[in-house]
Order: sequence, then C-alpha cells, then structure tokens
Amino acid sequence: MTNSKMDLTKHFIKLGCAPINWTNDDLPELGGELTFQQCLSEMALAGFSGSEIGNKYPTDVNELAKACDIRGMQICNQWFSCEFTTKPESETLEAFDKITDFLKTLGAKVVGVCETGRTIQGDITKKMFDDAPTLTEEEFEKIARGLNKMGEIAKSKGMKIGYHYHMGTGIQSLAEFDKLMNMTDPELVGALFDTGHATFAGESAVEVLKKYIDRVVHIHFKDVRSDILQKVKDEKLSFLQAVKEGIYTVPGDGDMVNWDSIFEIISASNYQGWIVIEAEQDPAKADPLEYAIKARKFITEKTGL
Repeated sequence: MTNSKMDLTKHFIKLGCAPINWTNDDLPELGGELTFQQCLSEMALAGFSGSEIGNKYPTDVNELAKACDIRGMQICNQWFSCEFTTKPESETLEAFDKITDFLKTLGAKVVGVCETGRTIQGDITKKMFDDAPTLTEEEFEKIARGLNKMGEIAKSKGMKIGYHYHMGTGIQSLAEFDKLMNMTDPELVGALFDTGHATFAGESAVEVLKKYIDRVVHIHFKDVRSDILQKVKDEKLSFLQAVKEGIYTVPGDGDMVNWDSIFEIISASNYQGWIVIEAEQDPAKADPLEYAIKARKFITEKTGL
C-alpha cells in the first residue's frame, strides 16, 4: 500500500529512462554493441513511456519518431552542452536553436542544459575532487547571460530549459548552483534536479530539491553507492572511472538517497513533467533491463505511479 503522503498518481508525472543506462555517451565502449532500438524496446518492456536522446539515436526526425511510436515511447529531453566560457556566445545559441526545433518536432517540452566549456567529466586522467574547475565571476556572468538568452529561445517555442548541475563542470556543489540560479531569471531558466549528482557532490539531494522544487522542470533519479564514493575519494578517481566502478545505480538499489523524503517533496509540490531514471552503469556488469525493471517496481511501490 502506498503511503498517502507520497501518492504521486494525482500529479501529471510521466516516467522515462535515459539511454545512458544502456549505451554511455561519455564512455562509448560501455554498451557499444547495443542498438538504440534495444534501448527503446527495453525501456518500454520495463514499463516506461519516455526516453531521453542518446548518441546512438537517429538525427532524422521521422526515423526516430517512427521508432518511438511503434514502441509507445515519447522523447522527453536531450542533453545540451553550453560552451559560454570557452567559445563565442553565438555558437552555443545557434546550436541550441537547432536542437530545440528538433526536439519540439518530437514533442519534447524541456531541454537539459549544462555548461561544459571547462568540464573534466570526460577526461579519465582528471581527479574528480581535486581537478574540477573553479569558475571565475566573469565566467559565471557569461553562463548566466547565455542561459537567459537560451531561455528566451525555448520560451518562444513553448519549451523550457532546465540547468543540470553536474560533477566536474564547475557547477556541481549547492553553493555553485545557488550562485548560478541567483544570477538567472527564474521565468527563463529552470532547474534539472538530479539526485545522483547532488549526492556525489556531497550535498543532500533532499535539501537541493526542497530549495528548488518550484524551479524544477525535469528530474533525474539515480542513487549512489557509498562504498564506491569512498573509493573515488580514497583513490582519487576521475568521473569516468567512478562510473566504471559503479558509483551510480537505480532507485531501489543504492544506499545514499533518502527516497521517502524526495517523494514527499514532489507529492506536496505542483511539479508536472518527467521523472527519468538515469543510472549510467557498465551494462556488462549491470543488465540495463533488469535494473530498469527494478527501478520501475520501486517507484510503483513508493508512489503508486
């Protein structure tokens, strides 16, 4: 029986999966043999109705739409890398204009965006906690100014952007996220809430959600394995090494996120949108379908969804 405080069935919430659980964008060798069709099919089989876009997904709208339609799946978001700190603003805005057209045609309402100009997330030689960049005041201003403009572009198309704080990017801690959110227009720049990145950064995912629930436009659910987090700190591992070791897992499997409190905050809010399971693991070690089913059952048991 679902705890009534956490009954999310009255909310307009849909459940999706990220293909990174099957094929990893940052580490192409993880799940390199798996096709995008298998990703979509297994998401549907596990009981999810939406997918984010991964690097193997077709860039042809009709091809992707057909693949989704025959499986009863909907595209709900795609990661977008901003490079306001290292390239002319116009480059990011032009690329964003194109991706929003693509996503709008597929029916997506949200784009998850992240500043990656100085990120170390894709560099396996960089230590996660020692080498992450510290952004300057000028860089924060560039990012904030660019995000507001992206928000305007999205709004003009009936869409929203959610800023995705992310390990290794220079905006991973709550203090860094606070700074950026305070510099941007709440009407134009939403938050992408991610339980895993908040926890990995040493923050309370519950506190982050409590603080930003009214700005959240998209949600990523994953848990963190505390023993792997300790190993990352002790052995000074990179973000990619942490992923390979299994730092992340699905809700219902890890041991660091307080899910009851997370569900209570969402239940008490006006949040409408997608909750996406995104727990990048090595598919050779963690069968993506098995873990997707585990996550789906956990969410149903906890929330009735």
